[in-house]
Amino acid sequence: MRRLARWAGWVAIAAAAAFVAYEASILARLAWWRSHDPASTAFMEERLERIREKKPAAKLRHQWVPYARISGNLKRAIVAAEDAKFADHEGFDWEAMQKAWEKNQKRGKVVAGGSTISQQLAKNLFLSGSRTPWRKAQEAMITVMMEAVMDKRRILEIYLNVIEWGDGVFGAEAAARHYFGTGAASLSPAQAARLAAMVPNPRFYDRNRGTPWLERKTQIILDRMGAAEVP
Repeated sequence: MRRLARWAGWVAIAAAAAFVAYEASILARLAWWRSHDPASTAFMEERLERIREKKPAAKLRHQWVPYARISGNLKRAIVAAEDAKFADHEGFDWEAMQKAWEKNQKRGKVVAGGSTISQQLAKNLFLSGSRTPWRKAQEAMITVMMEAVMDKRRILEIYLNVIEWGDGVFGAEAAARHYFGTGAASLSPAQAARLAAMVPNPRFYDRNRGTPWLERKTQIILDRMGAAEVP
């Protein structure tokens, strides 16, 4: 029994050391990305792998552009649509999460998330698309680390450059060219609001660009953009 207890203790220590090392590696990458642009994300790599199952030579459409070359209209539209309290919270909007939980309980299924821009970026950078308690806990830990080492401007800059906006389309520049034939810097308020409306289900809206719901959501975002606070 003593040998078993000793063995279990060493296993626990090794597991704890591995966990700390993994979290430290994430923190180191977040610190690096304060001044260096990530070339890809875990979600981008996962999507490319799936696309290549049907098209082995496929490539993602993605081009990094600095914060200054992304339209202020798109910044306001994204904040208005995804995270109205982005400039004020420290990674989590507890009120939005509570409302999402209540809505999901009422519907009996997941219909709302309540995730902030920081949480979404944490998931996209490092995690798979699975919905598990471990993944949500890890997402929260990464969000805390991200908010500690990056300012809001940098978080929004990376987010706008890496989120999915269609089938194999990632980032504001690729999205602007894919849907409107223009650069991210030139997006009008209406174009920006439309892109923001697509974020929750971009591949669907890439195939179905004229749905009544998309039109309504675009108008709602347009009406809210004036009050959006961006870094």
